Amino acid sequence: KKKKKNFGAGGRAWLEANAKPKDPNKARAGRSNKAEADRLASARVWQAKKAEAGLAAITWPTEFGGLGGTPIQSVIYSQEESNFEVPGGFFDIGLGMCIPTMMAWATKEQNERFVKPALYGEEIWCQLFSEPSAGSDVAGLRTKAERDGDDWVINGQKVWTSGAHYCDYGIIVTRSDPTAPKHKGLTFFFLDMKSPGIEVRPIKQISGEANFNEVFFTDVRVPDSQRLGDVGEGWKVALTTLMNERLAIGQGSGVDYTELLKLARQTELETGPAIKDANVREHLADWYVETQGLKYTKFRTLTALSKGETPGPESSIGKIVSGPKMQDLASFAMDLQGQGGILQGDQDAEMNAAFQNQWMWGAGYRIAGGTDEILRNIVSEQVLGLPQDIRVDKKVPFNELPGSGRK
Repeated sequence: KKKKKNFGAGGRAWLEANAKPKDPNKARAGRSNKAEADRLASARVWQAKKAEAGLAAITWPTEFGGLGGTPIQSVIYSQEESNFEVPGGFFDIGLGMCIPTMMAWATKEQNERFVKPALYGEEIWCQLFSEPSAGSDVAGLRTKAERDGDDWVINGQKVWTSGAHYCDYGIIVTRSDPTAPKHKGLTFFFLDMKSPGIEVRPIKQISGEANFNEVFFTDVRVPDSQRLGDVGEGWKVALTTLMNERLAIGQGSGVDYTELLKLARQTELETGPAIKDANVREHLADWYVETQGLKYTKFRTLTALSKGETPGPESSIGKIVSGPKMQDLASFAMDLQGQGGILQGDQDAEMNAAFQNQWMWGAGYRIAGGTDEILRNIVSEQVLGLPQDIRVDKKVPFNELPGSGRK
């Protein structure tokens, strides 16, 4: 306990010397007024500074630039950092999903080349999994990879790729054998996002932002040396990424109970202060209980990690609960603001439109990293031991499935 306490104190001291503390009386900010390019530039500077201090990847092995620390230490630092105004968000997918996959499957030489630039924010990675006809069922993907000498030629389309428009590299799972069952004929690669034949099209969101993209591949050549795992065994590699993705997303994000509490304290209703209203207090109590439940569910996962265990299917529970909670909480907060709840501009709405932005993003959160329905199946089958869902396509060759687009 003393070691953990000292680690937290050391992280806090470093943050106090290098970042500005948040005002505890102000809610978390909504969408930033800064242009994306400016926010990215600021985030790169902060990421490099944090990496130089050894705090950018606390749990990574020292040979990869980490501290070789425990998941608990990483959480302690993250909790400390959440109290400071620091830029971020651009490197989460790369450092949380892509690079861990590289560390597990790439060669020593490849990791020596790619891990450090990603850690220092010099290169950014994206994950190229979802397709128009293969979202939650990733194994139903159609993007094909065909061998041509020492290269593979990739053709197809990915969608909902976060940050693809500013990323340097990506990891991609493709179909290399359409005659095999859908989980068996997949092959996994990493590639340069500036390769000839790659077209990135941003997708405009309801909030006015464009964080996601469509990515089209037309005769994109990728060297076989950039294949991760064996030919036809890409699903094994993809599982490494997916488990890290669901663990990261399941931790939740956005404005939460504490921000709603601040809003209730500063909002006046016709009957008096919102914080004294029985209905408001009942909702606050409900979300406090859910918040605590999510926190301790996360702690159980971290305890398993600290013992060297791999995150299991129970990590899906956090996302199943936090998704609806984020939407419901934001909707209630907007109602609490009255007519002001329809304002979207961060200069006009309460708390920089943080609740409005979360309400618009909430539906997407419940899709990212696995829909509610997929995650409920995972929990019911792998945690509760209930009978498996009927999967008639499990052993059928992919090109014989309806809608596979293969002949």
